[in-house]
Amino acid sequence: MSQQIYSEIFLEYAKNPPNKGILANATIKHFEENRNCGDALTVYLRLDNTGTILDFSFDGNTAIITTACTSIFGESILGMNMSEILTMNIETIREMIGFQVSSRRKQASVLGLLATRNAIHTYYSDGIVDDFSDVLID
Repeated sequence: MSQQIYSEIFLEYAKNPPNKGILANATIKHFEENRNCGDALTVYLRLDNTGTILDFSFDGNTAIITTACTSIFGESILGMNMSEILTMNIETIREMIGFQVSSRRKQASVLGLLATRNAIHTYYSDGIVDDFSDVLID
């Protein structure tokens, strides 16, 4: 797929994210913020009894890059087991969106992933709290 097509799709997700909003029947939710840019978002996940992600949404005040990356990420993880999410990093986001973001936007691109990983850690009660260094591994 060409860079232009990726850009058009990406911009559509930024303007009209299909999974933005509060998921009323969420199994878990988690708030995360990026203090560097002021983005703040809450992710919502609905799980089945095996830990498979059945539904995903997010809500908050986010920049274009965060909105689009979180929306694309959320659609991509449906049907996955929570344990799979804990292995994801910025490379996963790059593959999902189809291009590499600038170094200034890396944290914004992974905020949804970071929030989801921390939601899962909270659900597991494993005492782990990921930060950007855990997902910005190249």
